[in-house]
Amino acid sequence: MIQPLFETNFPGLPVPRRGKVRDIYDLGDFLLMVATDRLSAFDVVMKDPIPGKGITLTQMTLFWLEMFADMVLNHLVTADPAQYPDICKPYADILVGRSMLVKKCAPLPVECIVRGYLSGSGWNDYKKTGCVCGIQLPPGLLESAQLPEPIFTPSTKAEQGKHDENILFEQAVKLLSRETAEKIQKLSLALYQRAAAHARRRGIIIADTKFEFGLDKDGNIVLIDEVLTSDSSRFWPAAQYEPGHGQPSFDKQGVRDFLVKIGWDKKPPAPKLPIGVIAETREKYLKALRLLTGQF
Repeated sequence: MIQPLFETNFPGLPVPRRGKVRDIYDLGDFLLMVATDRLSAFDVVMKDPIPGKGITLTQMTLFWLEMFADMVLNHLVTADPAQYPDICKPYADILVGRSMLVKKCAPLPVECIVRGYLSGSGWNDYKKTGCVCGIQLPPGLLESAQLPEPIFTPSTKAEQGKHDENILFEQAVKLLSRETAEKIQKLSLALYQRAAAHARRRGIIIADTKFEFGLDKDGNIVLIDEVLTSDSSRFWPAAQYEPGHGQPSFDKQGVRDFLVKIGWDKKPPAPKLPIGVIAETREKYLKALRLLTGQF
């Protein structure tokens, strides 16, 4: 099994900003984004990494960025460590497959969630109100039901350790501008629909996903960060789809199930994960990558 990478420390490079999964190095005009094998559940980073997870996330993102190249600008400069600045060259063996050199952009303060199916917080919202983020839906829908059409449900971007909060579209307008909010709404829905059609042909349902956008130095809207990965999306095996309950998925649900089963209070420190849960989670990430890209 591949040697897991929990975090990076590269002498000679600036101290990285660490997210839940990524270590980000500021290289002046560019950022070096390194996807580690860290895994978070309930907004807490687990002690045990998932070997190779960062590689699957990066390769998935690169696949979608190429697919969407005719639809939206993105921040990718290169994913080839041989093309990185010389200061990165000593670490090429670590960076290969799991890193991207990207243009600096100013992230928009809204996460762009598109839902094609009724699940997660959307299902909880619907049960209480008949709506999802203020969008009225038909009565009598079941859990995991396909929506009449995909919906755009933005959320705030929370600091690490805190929860994102769903917001109404008009709240997104106040945070951005009406023009920008409408542009990213249209873009998010179009990207989701193209991806969902591709995935369905490959045997996967994309129940929902999260996109992030930024502005480049010329003020253009740019697709940034991870794109349609198992961390940012719900991928369901189409052959097993059956509305009326939760669905099996290609993500970290097995980790969440284990943590619930042992009664963890969802506060640090995280408990140790069993070897079987780690192996199962790794295989799910890999299977989604193989199915969607036809590679690896």
